[in-house]
Amino acid sequence: MIVRQLGRADYEPTWQAMMEFTATRTAETPDELWVVEHPPVFTLGQAGKPEHLLVDTGIPLVKIDRGGQITYHGPGQVVVYLLLDLPRRKLKVRELVSRIEQAVIDCLGEQGVTAERRDGAPGVYVGANESSAKVAALGLRVRNGCCYHGVSLNVDMDLSPFSAINPCGYAGMAVTQTKDLGIALTLPQAAAALTGHLIAQLEQKE
Repeated sequence: MIVRQLGRADYEPTWQAMMEFTATRTAETPDELWVVEHPPVFTLGQAGKPEHLLVDTGIPLVKIDRGGQITYHGPGQVVVYLLLDLPRRKLKVRELVSRIEQAVIDCLGEQGVTAERRDGAPGVYVGANESSAKVAALGLRVRNGCCYHGVSLNVDMDLSPFSAINPCGYAGMAVTQTKDLGIALTLPQAAAALTGHLIAQLEQKE
């Protein structure tokens, strides 16, 4: 597993690079994790509905090829893209989603914060039902058995752009971040912790 630290990088060139990597990889190409932070951008998934962008804030909207609806990426958020050969890892998409979510849950649990999945709404949430808030979002695309896109974890960011959208297509969904959960990790520390838990989940045997 190769881990690449991309620093802060514009969204569209990173997406294009993921597609190119996936299109040209062979059976021998090692899997990679790309760790990145993006300037402000909204991304709208393949079946995404434009009406989930409620207000024009001037932040660019990019229509992309992952599953899911609309989300926001911006400074202070850890994004990890998973470029994986699923058959080689004997993974189905549903199991991969579960493992990604578990990596976030374990990462937060290590810091004393209890998090959970929600049926029918991929991602990771904290808090009881009425007051639950989303702390991590995920979306994937699979081509010829190989996936790209990945997971974003809100760490220490301006959350206000989320109020301009229905996050992941859910009106009124609350969004939080690790800083507001009392987790003192810096962005690089959170990125390292999440990456470590993702690798642990991906390398585990049945």
